[in-house]
Formats: sequence, C-alpha cells, structure tokens
Amino acid sequence: MADSIGLDAFVAFERVQKSYDGETLVVKDLNLSMPRGEFLTMLGPSGSGKTTCLMMLAGFETATHGRIMLDGVSINNIPPHKRGIGMVFQNYALFPHMTVAENLGFPLEVRKIGKSERETKVRRALDMVQMGSFGGRRPAQLSGGQQQRIALARALVFEPELVLMDEPLGALDKQLREHMQFEITNLAHDLGITTVYVTHDQTEALTMSDRVAVFDDGRIQQIAPPDVLYESPENSFVAQFIGENNTLEGVIREIRGDFAVVELDDGELIDCKPVNVNSPGERTRVSIRPERVEFNKGRLREGTHTVNAVVREFIYMGDIFRTRLSVAGNENFIVKCRNAPNQVRLKPGEQIEIGWMAEDCRALDAH
Repeated sequence: MADSIGLDAFVAFERVQKSYDGETLVVKDLNLSMPRGEFLTMLGPSGSGKTTCLMMLAGFETATHGRIMLDGVSINNIPPHKRGIGMVFQNYALFPHMTVAENLGFPLEVRKIGKSERETKVRRALDMVQMGSFGGRRPAQLSGGQQQRIALARALVFEPELVLMDEPLGALDKQLREHMQFEITNLAHDLGITTVYVTHDQTEALTMSDRVAVFDDGRIQQIAPPDVLYESPENSFVAQFIGENNTLEGVIREIRGDFAVVELDDGELIDCKPVNVNSPGERTRVSIRPERVEFNKGRLREGTHTVNAVVREFIYMGDIFRTRLSVAGNENFIVKCRNAPNQVRLKPGEQIEIGWMAEDCRALDAH
C-alpha cells in the first residue's frame, strides 16, 4: 500500500514512474513521503524497483513521470552534486590513490570549504565512526569493515540532511554486518539525519528501520514500522517476504464480524482474521507465524483452534526447537518453540494436535 503525501514531508515521491524502454514500468505510480529524521528502508527482491527509487532520489536516474521533492522543492532537474545528499555504496567507492583523510576531504573541497575547516570536519567525521587514528592510511591498508566505516564518514563529513545507502553492508561477514547495523542506526538517530536505506535482507530492515517500505513489481506493497509489517501483513507477498511464515490454502465460507470461517483444502474449518478477502467463495491463503503455534497440550489456551498434524522433523537448534509438520496438505508447516525443561520432544511419524489463536491467523489474498 502506498503512502499519502504529508504536508510536513521532507522527502516525497509524487506519482513517480520510471521506464527504461518507454514501455515497461520498473517503478509504477509511486507515492511516498518521509518526515525529517526518519530512517526508512526500501526492502524487496531483485528487480522490485527499490534501487531505481534510490537512484532517482540521488539524481543518477531521471523519473519518467511525477515529481521528487526534497524539503518542499522539486529536485527532478537538479544534478546529483547539487542535491547535497550523502551516498554510501556496497563497494565503498573510495579513491585508492588518496589517504583516508584525503578521501573525506574531497567532498568538502568540491564545496569550496577552506583548508582549516576541512581538517576540523574530517577529524570530527573520523571520530564519529571510531577511525580517528586512520587518516594517514590508504584504503588498501584497511579491512572491509574499516573501509565501510570510512565510506560512511565520507557521506557524513559535509553534514548532509539526507543520506542514501545502497546495500552498504552486503560485502561484510555476518558478525561485522550485525555490529555495523547498530552503529549506523545509532549514528543516524544521534545526528538526526534522514536516511533512506536499500536492502534485500529482511532482518537488516527489521532491526534498523523506523519504517520499512516493501517493494514488489515496481510498487510499494506495504509501508509500516517493522513490528506492524511482521504482525499484520496486508497481503500474501508481505507475509511471505517478511520473516518465516506458514500458509494454508482454502476457501472463505463465511465472514461474521471480526472473523472469517475458512474451509481448508482438507475440509477442516478454521477461524481467521479477514485481511485481504471480501466475500464467501473466495480462495484465500491463510498466514500463521511459526512461533504462534503450540503443540504442548498444557499450553493450549482457552479459545485455541486445534488441528491434527504429523511430525516430519524435530530439530534441536540450541535456543529453540524447530518442528516441521504435515498440516492440511502443507508438508512444510513449521513450529518454533523455546528450549524449555518441560518441552515435549517429538519423533518423526508421530501424530499430534497443534493449536493457535484465531487472531494470530490471517486470511490473505490467494496469490
């Protein structure tokens, strides 16, 4: 679902479209607004339009239709170097023949800032990313994580109001990537910088963002804070793309008040929240998160809906047990439960009863 354009928007896309060949739209009628200081992530699979949106905002691509606004002013015809936007790329894009300090000084030199002020700003930016003693080194003498810190410092050195980041942590190993996620988020919030961050990594999007815009097929499918996206997906694509998700296929039999009765393909009737369905007879795909399902009889709360299941795999993962079940025609129905002393250990082939609350079960579109 696209955003409505707010009057206080710092960044705004107004009915923006982009085509490279004059026929196929890679971005379709995009409306999006961001307040000042927000950390927004554009998330989606390859080819969904997220990077194209970032490049149009940066000025490296031109919108085929619509307006892009920055602080109330259209920037469609303003060249990239005059937009005052900081950029961080996955490949760092540092000049190999320059020292770290010279790399940081370059955007200031372009802006005709004097030598002594340049040196002060470079020192401050290096201190921000805990790289104060590295000014004399060249990029080749730095690790990947250090180079990414320098790339971040270079984007911040001229104190832009808006920073764009395109998959900036993609080349780093898992541990360093997680550490840098917190560093970048904290720095952006501490400095009050408006940030647009592009990634295809859903965990990165959920842990870093104030809001996430989920892209698919050139459109925003849903834009919301991370917890709302995860707990209340508005369609099947978002439910499948954000986090792990179980789906069961069926038909809407009745909608009464806040709940719909769904007949699953195996004939089982279950209650769900109707989210993206309108009338009886419609096909639906029911969505249930793995951690919302219980199979310990003693833990099934009053009002829990129960169905029969067959255990396929029971996997010990340290902090959790991950169980794969066969449920109503789905051979890959997953249940996650905490490793607790009273946890029932299951064996493949065992027939069990599982349950969930109706409000944790959402009837979405069939595709």
